[in-house]
Amino acid sequence: MTRKLIVLMCFLLSIAGISQTYKAIDTADYLQRKEFLKNFTAHNEGLIKGLRSQYSGRTGSEMSKIYKEFGTDFENQVKNKDFVFRSEFDVVIKSLVERLRKKNPKIPQDLKILIARDNTPNAYCLADGTFVINMGLYNWMDNEAQVAGVISHELGHKIEDHTLKSVLNIVEQNTLDKSTVQNIKETTGGRSLERNEKAFDILKNRIYKKSVEKRKLEIQADNLGYVIFKNSDFKKSEFINGLQKLQTFDTISPRELKIETYKKLFDLPKQAFNEKWMKKEDFSLYNYNFYKEKLNKDSLASHPEMVKRIESLKKAFPELNISEEPEKPSEAYLALKKTARMEILPNYFHSEDYGLGIYVAMQFFQDGEEEKYYKNWLGKCFSKIYEARKKYNLNRYLDRIEPKNQSESYQQFLNFMWNLSLDEIKNISEYYQANETVAKSK
Repeated sequence: MTRKLIVLMCFLLSIAGISQTYKAIDTADYLQRKEFLKNFTAHNEGLIKGLRSQYSGRTGSEMSKIYKEFGTDFENQVKNKDFVFRSEFDVVIKSLVERLRKKNPKIPQDLKILIARDNTPNAYCLADGTFVINMGLYNWMDNEAQVAGVISHELGHKIEDHTLKSVLNIVEQNTLDKSTVQNIKETTGGRSLERNEKAFDILKNRIYKKSVEKRKLEIQADNLGYVIFKNSDFKKSEFINGLQKLQTFDTISPRELKIETYKKLFDLPKQAFNEKWMKKEDFSLYNYNFYKEKLNKDSLASHPEMVKRIESLKKAFPELNISEEPEKPSEAYLALKKTARMEILPNYFHSEDYGLGIYVAMQFFQDGEEEKYYKNWLGKCFSKIYEARKKYNLNRYLDRIEPKNQSESYQQFLNFMWNLSLDEIKNISEYYQANETVAKSK
């Protein structure tokens, strides 16, 4: 199950009282983005200069190259408006960081907050002190204390310089691998099969080693993050409660999208619903065991399973073995939770996940939420799907069916979408685009 698809489970969260006149977050923040980019570029250049002086030879050169490439990529994300500035989220996040900082002097003073237009419940901290919080975190967490727990975990990574250590490990491993591969070439001669097998063993061992190291770093960040969290005025049990919420994100599949919903949305005045649209592709004769996996997926997980992380924390901190119900969220948190929920569709549209956007809109429509709002997004997403179909690049915006990795409901949706002809997609797009224009004129 892909992480983006699992995000759709956040639709199960019931939020009442969302405004009928919701207006998407304003991204006209040119001056703020320009100022941020100026500072970020300067800090990244300073970091690269420091790495060259701290690490000599090839190691310093390779690390500098990695950070330069990362800096360029991150700058492009900022220019692409993947983050929002001066949003209502900023004040709350900054206040949570200040609450954590009061009795934790190790927390850096130069943290900068960015809110990402991403629906996954995640956060991360960059080497220069830029702290990124995904909007999706608010769709998943029960209260601000659980968000503070995630922030504490990421601060653990920051304080221990885990990113720098990981990059250094990659550079050192690259050097070792090149030496080993060269030795294989010299000792195996023209025996290509033996050479390939040995080369694959190097790759496999490297991936396993990298995964083991990442697991260790996650456990370390959990432990230090909890120390930061418990030193503050948050309820201790909320740290575990937050991890349990993320465990749910990792394991629960989206609920069913009913056939009746398709018929309600796509039985149009000028285009009657066609039962053939729901025809499923037959995968029953496909032998998925034909190709044997060479790598053990369980050993490749970069994050330990949440169950193991929670067990490790409870073992290290016995007070966490006492289960407590989550605290009630503040009104301010509920307001942000509502905003994050209404931004799910704009976020998918921004990231060009038009297929998921349609599936999301249909889920919301099925739940009876904001019918006009989500029908409008149906029109927008279908217009992009139509353009992609015309240009023969629909694969960029709509998943192919993967029976082993997708829920039956999502497979049914993908069958429906791929069964539509170009003209049928056009008719759906025009119908909902026309309805959007009528709604705006009223």
